[in-house]
Amino acid sequence: MRKLLIGVAVGVLFFGLSWPFFAMPHAVTIGIVAFLVTLWTNEALPLGVVSMLPILLFPMFGILSTADVTVNYSKSIIFLFLGGFLLAIAIEKTELHKYFSAKLLSFFPQTARGIIYALATTSALLSSILSNTTITLMLMPIALFLTENVKLKVRFLLATAYGASIGGILTPIGTPPNLILMGFLEEHNLPAMTFGGWMVMMLPVVGLMLLIMPYLLSMGVEKESVSDVEQEIPALTTEQKKLYKLIGVLAAVLVSNTFLKQIAGFALDEKLILLGFGLLMFVPGVDFLIWEDTRKIPYEIIFLFGAGFSIAAAFSQTGLASEIANRLDFIADMPLWGMFLVAALFVTFSTEVTSNTALTSIAIPIFYEFAQQMPQDQGTMLLMVATVAASYAFMLPIATPPNAIVMSSRVISIKEMATVGLKLNFIGVAVLSLVAYFLWGWMI
Repeated sequence: MRKLLIGVAVGVLFFGLSWPFFAMPHAVTIGIVAFLVTLWTNEALPLGVVSMLPILLFPMFGILSTADVTVNYSKSIIFLFLGGFLLAIAIEKTELHKYFSAKLLSFFPQTARGIIYALATTSALLSSILSNTTITLMLMPIALFLTENVKLKVRFLLATAYGASIGGILTPIGTPPNLILMGFLEEHNLPAMTFGGWMVMMLPVVGLMLLIMPYLLSMGVEKESVSDVEQEIPALTTEQKKLYKLIGVLAAVLVSNTFLKQIAGFALDEKLILLGFGLLMFVPGVDFLIWEDTRKIPYEIIFLFGAGFSIAAAFSQTGLASEIANRLDFIADMPLWGMFLVAALFVTFSTEVTSNTALTSIAIPIFYEFAQQMPQDQGTMLLMVATVAASYAFMLPIATPPNAIVMSSRVISIKEMATVGLKLNFIGVAVLSLVAYFLWGWMI
C-alpha cells in the first residue's frame, strides 16, 4: 500500500509542478504518466495491472476517449511480437537455446577476455529473438558457475546483462521500445522498415558495442586464470534439428522479403510472416507446441505495449508533445549530429530511473515534432536514435530487467555496476550518434 501511495504522491507532485507551465489537460496527463511510471518502477501493482490503468484513467480525466485508448491494445504490430514469442516458447521447450549458447561459447578463446566476449555475444544474439529477461535468467547460472573467481564472476555477469540489452536492439522484436517505434511509424503513415532493413541499420551499432563493452569489462582481469572453465556442446535431438531447419527457413524468408522490397518496391507483411511461423508450431507434423504452452506468453508485456501506445497517443493527440517541443525549440537550431547527441543523452540517462517502454512512449511523440520539420529520412533517424538509446541503461539495477536479474546474484555491488555502466552509457551514446550520422543516411 505504501508503494501505491508513493505513486499517487509522485503523480500529484508532477501535476502541481506542471500546472503553472502547461494547460490543465496537459498538466493532468503529465501527472498520470508520472503516476504510471512510478508504479512500473516500484512494482506497487503487477506489471499487467498498471499497464491497463490508462484504459480507466485517460477517459476518466478527459484526456482520451475509451475507444481512443483501447484501440492501442490491439495494434497490428503487437502480433509481430506474438508470433515471435510463440517461436521463442518452442525454442525454450525443445531446449534448442542451450545448444545455441554452448555452440557460441565454443567459438571464443578459453581466456578471461575470450569468455567475457563469448557471454556478451551469446547473450546479445539470443536476446535479439528471445526475451532479454529469459536469456539473462538462462545464462546467469552459466556465468556464475563457470569459475569460482569472484572478480571474474562479476565481469561474466555484467557481460551477460549488458549483452542482453545491446542485443535487444538488433531486431524489431528484440525489446519493447523497438515495437513502440514501429507502431508509431505505422500509425502516422511513415515508411516502416522491414525486419531485415532494421537489422542492417542496427548491425553496426550492435557490432561496435559488442567489440567495446566486453573489452572494457575484461580490463584488469585479462590475466586471471580460467583453467576451471568447461562448456560442453550438447548433441542436437531430432526435434531440435527440425526446429533448427524451420528457423533457417524463417530467416531466409525475412532476408528475401527485405531484398524484395528494395528490388520490386513491395514486400510481404512481416507481421503475418512472424505470426504465421508462430502458429505453424501447433500444426500436426510440426507439433512443437500445444495450446497449454500459450500460458507462457507474457500477456502483461502485450498490455505494456498497449499502455505505451496509449501514452504516445495522449501526448500526440492532446498537443502536449507539441507544447513540450516548443519549449525545447533550441534543439531545432542544432546541426543534425547535435540533435542525435542530445536525443541519445536525454533518453539514455532518463531510462536509468524509469521504464524504457514508458520513456520511449513519451520521447517519440516529442522528437516527432522536430522530425516533422526535417527531411523524412533524417526525421526517421532521429526517432530511431531516441528509441535505441532507451536500451542503453547500464548503470542501475532498476534500469532494465537484465541488470536487476544479475544483481540478484548478490555477487555484484551497485557501485561496481554504476561505475562500469556510466562509462558504457557515454560510449553507447557516442557510438549510436556517430553511426546514425555517418552510416544510417546511406541505409534508410
